[in-house]
Amino acid sequence: MPKRLIQIIIIFAIFLLFIVFNLDHKCTIWIFKTIPDVPVFLVAFFSFVLGMLSTIPFIISHQLRKKREIEDKKHESADSSNLPNSNHYGID
Repeated sequence: MPKRLIQIIIIFAIFLLFIVFNLDHKCTIWIFKTIPDVPVFLVAFFSFVLGMLSTIPFIISHQLRKKREIEDKKHESADSSNLPNSNHYGID
């Protein structure tokens, strides 16, 4: 089995254990109004989901910046190789 699949299975098993041990635990949350008796595992689950969703813009911007830097390096190398009067070794 691939290493990534085993890691995902272990994470889900830990999450399921957390749910089983916290089925009876309830809390009160406030999101513009008070919501009583919310299971703790639901609060934890939605907190993790919101955390993962909030990282998406940062990941996309990082990938776009990296892609732009690679394209800039390609253009710079193409421009420097087309210079007139340059010898094979790049020494003038």
